[in-house]
Parts: sequence; structure tokens; C-alpha cells
Amino acid sequence: MATTKKNTKVVPTPMDERETFVSLQKSFAETEQSTQEKLKVLYELQAADVAIDELVLQRGELPAEVAVLEEELAGLKAKNERIGELIEGYGQTIDAANRQIVELDAEIEKYRSQLENISNSREFDSINKELENQGLLRAIAEKNIGEARQAIEDRKLDRERISDRILIREEDLKAKQEELAVIVESTAKEEKALQAKRAACAAKIDERTLSAYERIRGNAHNHLAVVTLFPKNEDGTYGDACGGCFHTITPQRILDIASGKKLVICEHCGRIIVNPDI
Repeated sequence: MATTKKNTKVVPTPMDERETFVSLQKSFAETEQSTQEKLKVLYELQAADVAIDELVLQRGELPAEVAVLEEELAGLKAKNERIGELIEGYGQTIDAANRQIVELDAEIEKYRSQLENISNSREFDSINKELENQGLLRAIAEKNIGEARQAIEDRKLDRERISDRILIREEDLKAKQEELAVIVESTAKEEKALQAKRAACAAKIDERTLSAYERIRGNAHNHLAVVTLFPKNEDGTYGDACGGCFHTITPQRILDIASGKKLVICEHCGRIIVNPDI
């Protein structure tokens, strides 16, 4: 009896968030794409990333300097705004104190008129006490007005200093932005092509492998997740050390790398080692 072979579809296991060597092995085993093809794509992806990194390096410290200036300007403007709110608050204090003085003056005038019609000493003492209290309140209100006016003058001086600082930093920022724009514009076409190449490579590999690549690249001081054997000799052959950490690789693993048919990860630094001739 003839038997029919059922088509089976490989279902990837859930992604291991740690993206360890084991999860990479799973990824290579669970996809229909050959190991050699996947290693080739990873090598091309790394080459595109290296070229993009080199373009970014041309910008030097300018992006960081622009970011610092933008942050400083935002802080200065926020401080300037807070000072404006303080000045407005002091103005409201002065207005309230002036209204209070008008009311107190009316009360004082009322009590003074009552002194003309007192009938006994007790009433005289009581009215004088009220006049004294109203006078004290009026003095306090005038003191508050004086302090608020002085505070306004002090804050205005602060605001002038901050405004001058803002003008200077805005000029600095403009100069840095223009300098950065010239560099970015000069490499924009090349960077766009490299980003397109990178996106095309990333689209060819599965999510687990791409995530592992990004994680290894992010942990490496030189941002290399995929390396070749080191050194590369004049005759085109390669040495027996990892191109990332320069630790010696065993002969058997060198053969695996040369074949391009096995995933080889450096036991010392965790980078993927490939044969670029694949």
C-alpha cells in the first residue's frame, strides 16, 4: 500500500527573551531558510550597520552637543516662564494689598468721625484701639506692597539675565544645528541607501534571529555581532582567532565556520563567527 507523506509546517516556539545561544540554535533549526543563507544575510546586515555607524561617527559630538543645548534652552525657557508667573503673583499681591488699604482707610475715617461723638472714656478707648489695629493692618499691607515691588524688581533682573543667556544659547544651537545639517546632508544619499539595504536584510531573517543579533550587537563595545576569523592574511586566508575578542578558535570549529553550514558562536564573547566567502 502506498503511503502519502503529510506536509508539515514548522511552528516556531515562543521567543526566549534572553536570546541565548540555545534560542539562536532553535531559530536556525526552525526556519526553512538554510544556515548558510541566514549567515550570509547576517553578515550583510552587519556590514550595512558598520557602514551606517561610520557615517554617524562623522558627525562626531555634534548630535550630543545639540541635544545638550536643546535641553539647556528648554530649562532656561521654563525658568523664565516660572519667573513670569512669580512676577504676576507679586502683582496680584500688590493689587490685593491696595484694595485692603482702601478698605482700611474707609474704616479709619469711620472711626475718626465717631471720635467726634463719643459719650464716655470707655467708648473713646475702644475706638482708639480699633484705630490702632486698623493702622497696624494698613502698615502691614504697605510693607507687603514694598516687599512685593522689590521682589518684582529682583525677578525682572533675573529674567533679563536668563533672556540674555537664552539669546546666546539659541545662537550656539543654531550654529551647531547648521554644522550638523551640512554633515548629514553630505551623507544623506549614502545613508538612505544603507538603511534600505539594512531593511532588506532584516526582512529576510526571522524575528528571533534579528532580536538576538541586535542584543549581541548592543552588548559589544564595538557593536559587532557578526565577525570573521582573525587575522585576514595577504593570501586571502584567515587566522584561527575570533575577530571580535581575538581568542583562539579550535580547529573543529574553524572547519564548521569554513563550511558555512553550522552556526558558530564564540565561547568567549558571544559573537557569531562566519566565513565571509559564503
